[in-house]
Order: sequence, then structure tokens, then C-alpha cells
Amino acid sequence: MILIVLAALCVITVPLTGGSLGRLADLHLRWLWMAPLALALQVVIVTIAPGGNATLHALVHIGTYVLIGLFLWRNRHVPGAGVIGVGTLANVTAIIANRGVMPASVTAQRLAGLSESGGGFHNSASLLHPHLLWLGDIIPVPGPLPNVLSPGDCIIFAGMLILLHRAARRRSTPLHPIDPAEVVSS
Repeated sequence: MILIVLAALCVITVPLTGGSLGRLADLHLRWLWMAPLALALQVVIVTIAPGGNATLHALVHIGTYVLIGLFLWRNRHVPGAGVIGVGTLANVTAIIANRGVMPASVTAQRLAGLSESGGGFHNSASLLHPHLLWLGDIIPVPGPLPNVLSPGDCIIFAGMLILLHRAARRRSTPLHPIDPAEVVSS
């Protein structure tokens, strides 16, 4: 839930800095269906049907990152997509190293006020022997929507800010055309 709130905060910064959210409609995104499909699959394996074959859930989890990676590659022309790709790569590296689960710091979970409960698949979990924990969910976010974030998540949000602000910025036009002869003679 906190990820949705953070995304909304990124969007809110656009009009606060003079940008127009309407300009986002001018983005020409290719293979747009891949991003919602990846999100829907993650919701299914984590929330709707977390029980079942753990290996299948882990493979689907990794597969969602493949979909996002393909979407980002196809849209690499969009400002910020490369930065989002770096964050996504950091996340999927930690997930693959831990057989389909994002490793979470027990300390970060405790500081955020989280406890792992219930059986089934967890896309992020404290593991007995985590690999690349420094790329995992190590940043606690306490409060009404407690969560833990990874460095990759932070990079993704930075890329999202770049995308939003570059795509939605006010089109600047010079007050008067600059004559190159004036620049040379001064």
C-alpha cells in the first residue's frame, strides 16, 4: 500500500512544480499491457492465491520482472525508463539470488512494525540465509502504512520522478529569439 502512496506523491509533485499531468497523455508507450499484467500476476500470487506450489509462485514472481524488463526495454526512449530499469534490475537480482523471494531484513521489518503472518507465498520475507540482503527490503517505513523498501525501490521512484517531471514539464519558449550575431559581438 505504501508503494501506491509513494507513487501518488510522485504524481502530486508534478502540478506543484508547474507541470501538467495532461502532458502525460503525449507519452507513446509501447507494449503497455505488460505492466498491468505483471502487477495483476503479483496481486494473484501474493494476495488472492498465496497458497499452492511455492516453486510455481517464485517462477511467476520472477516472470513478472521479466515482463517489466521487456516493457522498460521497449520504452527505453522514455525519460526515466533507464533509471527505473536499474532499480528493477537491482530488485530482480536479489529475488533471483533468493529463489524467487525478495530478502527482507528482520530489523527493518521490526522497525517498520511489520510481522510476517500466515502461510503461503510472500514476495518479500526474512530468510534464514539471505543472499544479497543489501539489495533487499532493508529500509523501514513505519507509520500508518508500514512497509520495508529496497534500494531498488528507491531507484525506481527516482526514475518515476524523472519520467513524470520530464514528460509533464511546462514547454519553455524563449521570450525573444536569440540572434547568433548578437552573441558573437558581445
